[in-house]
Amino acid sequence: MSRLYVLDVPENTSVAKVAAESDGVQVDKLGPYFVIEYDGPIVIDRRATGCRHAVWYSCIAGLAGGRIVQWDKDALRVDPR
Repeated sequence: MSRLYVLDVPENTSVAKVAAESDGVQVDKLGPYFVIEYDGPIVIDRRATGCRHAVWYSCIAGLAGGRIVQWDKDALRVDPR
């Protein structure tokens, strides 16, 4: 299982919320972070989160067991390693 860490601040709440709506994705909290766990690839649509670009490009705090293959104005896609 791969993990994506997002800092738990009001600006990032929608990122965790949209991620949780994906099949096979579980969102928990660990300290000051949302931990987004997934088995397969995960895609988070930026427009669905409502994040502005500055927030979008700074929302990732860490990554374990995966690699970012897309992170642009449209979406964030992380594939497992």
